[in-house]
Amino acid sequence: MKLFFIKVLVFIGVLFLLNSCGIKRSMQDRPDISGIENIDTARTKLSDSHYRIGKNSLYKNKYGIWELYIEGDALERGVISGSLTRELMHKQEKAFMDKIFELVPGTGYRNFLKKTVAWFNRKMYLHVPEEYKQEIYGTSLFGLEKYNEFAPAYVRMLYFHGAHDIGHALQDLMLVGCTSFAAWDDKTEDGQLLLGRNFDFYAGDEFAEEKIAAFVNPDKGHKFMMYTWAGMIGSVSGLNEKGISVTINAGKSKIPMQAKTPISLVAREILQYASSTKEAIAIAKKREVFVSESIMVGSASESKAILIEVAPGNFGVFEVENSNKLICSNHFQSEAYAEDHRNLKAIEESHTQYRFDKMQELLSEKEKLNSKKAAEILRNKEGLEGANLGMGNEMAINQLLAHHGIIFKPEERKVWVSTNPYQLGAFVAYDLDTAFKKFEAGNVSGSVLQAQETIAEDPFVNTEAHKDYENYRKLNVEITEAISKEKKVSEEKIKRLKYLNPYFWEVYKIAGDYYFQQKEFKKAVINYKQAKRREVTTLPDEEFLDKMIKKSYRKI
Repeated sequence: MKLFFIKVLVFIGVLFLLNSCGIKRSMQDRPDISGIENIDTARTKLSDSHYRIGKNSLYKNKYGIWELYIEGDALERGVISGSLTRELMHKQEKAFMDKIFELVPGTGYRNFLKKTVAWFNRKMYLHVPEEYKQEIYGTSLFGLEKYNEFAPAYVRMLYFHGAHDIGHALQDLMLVGCTSFAAWDDKTEDGQLLLGRNFDFYAGDEFAEEKIAAFVNPDKGHKFMMYTWAGMIGSVSGLNEKGISVTINAGKSKIPMQAKTPISLVAREILQYASSTKEAIAIAKKREVFVSESIMVGSASESKAILIEVAPGNFGVFEVENSNKLICSNHFQSEAYAEDHRNLKAIEESHTQYRFDKMQELLSEKEKLNSKKAAEILRNKEGLEGANLGMGNEMAINQLLAHHGIIFKPEERKVWVSTNPYQLGAFVAYDLDTAFKKFEAGNVSGSVLQAQETIAEDPFVNTEAHKDYENYRKLNVEITEAISKEKKVSEEKIKRLKYLNPYFWEVYKIAGDYYFQQKEFKKAVINYKQAKRREVTTLPDEEFLDKMIKKSYRKI
């Protein structure tokens, strides 16, 4: 984690060239907001968990998911969404900005960061459709004023839509990776298309607390549902009324020097305007992106799924032939990337191929898939052939940090979304046709869940092993921070860290780092060697352990 933040600071240093011209340009390109004064922003509070503006509504169901319904043109949708979700948006923004301020605590460095971010995003507005700029502007009216010094609310919201892209680009650097699959024909119990994915984007526990099942009824395009968070109009996981599903998986990217179209907005455009894979490809092809990403598109009318693989300067489409399944982790599979050195390096050095192979194994083991079996796959924590990876290993399909897991059945317009924690909580079901009929009629007084189709929580949630993992996460943070600050830690805490997660290689790497810092080099060697005896996540991780073993021996 520390290495990641060092690379972030290096990236910032490379970009720091000019001043805040990005903010000025973005503000000069403010979208057309004529008629905004006629939009009703006065919400009716029916309870602490239920708000309305006309037919638009926000309701928190018994599983803790907020169900949002918005309709109208772009500006209306943005303004109404911002008004309904303002407290949730403030919480998301605070969580995000607090993380930035934690990493960049000094005022001088923050000003440096502000100018850098502005320069990097200086031309993003040229790559965002007017419709989405209007929607983002409407939402931004309810942003927190205290962050206006960093950037005006509208510009800040534009920046936030590129955070997913920047995070993955700097994770060249990839800290985590999402895994998804699609199955159809004789691979599913009824022959229908079934898709599942884990969204392993982690921006802190607080960021993932308030999730929104957003039902959007735009004046143009198709109605759609997406699983998201307040202030986010882009899509990372969604399904539309035509049976088109969209999910995104990061690929290996070079560090970009300029923001273009955020990938979540490309996915959103597909959701809103595509009714076939051909239309989805056409939409993706016309947008310039600034990172590499796989977009898995499921199509009810075609009963299949494809991968649209986009990157700066390259574009590919991958379809399986004579197969009933499609798998996606974090490398590209189309012919366009067959000789791409970054893609080949990702396959060789990272955990993307391992998770791909594990998904192959799981799909081979499970016949006649349904939504329940899909959830079991997404929750799997084991390595190949049942190997114990330890809890939280990025080699697992379930890395125990997912923002959400999601399952689609496009032909029936059904979607199941996970509830906290991670993808371990119950997967609750929504029927898009039923939900939109209720919303449009304006007679929704509670949840639009399909309660009878809920998939029960993972039994792991109620085990001692899960408690150990949560305690391990807290202790991990404490010890890692102590190492970064060169503070001492008791032997009991180091032992307890190992006890709580004994099969995870990184536990012993952390212990080795601590002992190396304390100049207890024999103990450092023992722990680094213990780490090597376990399933080490990536080739660079293995090389790091070898290097530290040699360094420790030289100092003994």
